[in-house]
Amino acid sequence: MIVDWVLWGLWVILVTVMVQWFVASRFKAAAPGAVPGKISAELSHDSFVFRAHRTFQNSIENVPFFAAAVLLAILSGVQSQWFVAWVWLYAIIRIIHMVLYYAIATEKNPSPRSYFFILGVVANIAVLVQAAMVLAGA
Repeated sequence: MIVDWVLWGLWVILVTVMVQWFVASRFKAAAPGAVPGKISAELSHDSFVFRAHRTFQNSIENVPFFAAAVLLAILSGVQSQWFVAWVWLYAIIRIIHMVLYYAIATEKNPSPRSYFFILGVVANIAVLVQAAMVLAGA
């Protein structure tokens, strides 16, 4: 039961990344002068093409590590409601991060999306700690 909820949360995360891929690809391809596989170095946060590309890249940079932590936790036998909660929190955070990246064109650091990125890091650490506790026999 726990693993089912965790796997559904992981499914939501992966579907979110797929949506980001489609959005980034569609808007990049529709941009004037688009070259396949290349994004203009002149683009910045004022460009939706840039923000869509960075949203997808951010997920490519962060989701595999979280997915690996989840896999480690499953294989080590983590069976807690907290595990489910952290996975679903991460799934929701990635969606909010995506929406904020699409909606807010800012060079400000930290930006509003940065806080959700940090919450994702906390969720990742929490899952790793739970796995370590089970592995250590705690």
